[in-house]
Amino acid sequence: MTAATITVDHVHLLARDPHETARWYVDRLNAKIVRSIEMKGAPQIYVSFGQVMVLVRGRRAGETPSEKSGLEWGVDHFGVRVKGDFDAFCEGLRGKGVTFTMEPTDINPTTRIAFINAPDGVSVELLERRDEL
Repeated sequence: MTAATITVDHVHLLARDPHETARWYVDRLNAKIVRSIEMKGAPQIYVSFGQVMVLVRGRRAGETPSEKSGLEWGVDHFGVRVKGDFDAFCEGLRGKGVTFTMEPTDINPTTRIAFINAPDGVSVELLERRDEL
């Protein structure tokens, strides 16, 4: 096998209202919209979290997405790193109406996490890694 390196390029989300969903990530998680286009007949918005891009797209003609009913096989969540005051950031999210499915919790001596609900049944993990500050 040829030597190669792999990095995460993007996470791709399907949204009922892609523009509103993209704004949610901007307003709640300080992401940035860097591009908005139409791709195969549906809006596609590029939302940057620095090194990782989240592509938020709408429904294409003929597609019939189904509702998520809870834990499913496949992608469970994606995680974003919070640098700075983790608990104050979480309190700020509560002030913006964000729902937590797991309250801020120390999972080991150097890592604190929480989980929040994002639009369209997406789960986002917030992480603070104290050993990499």
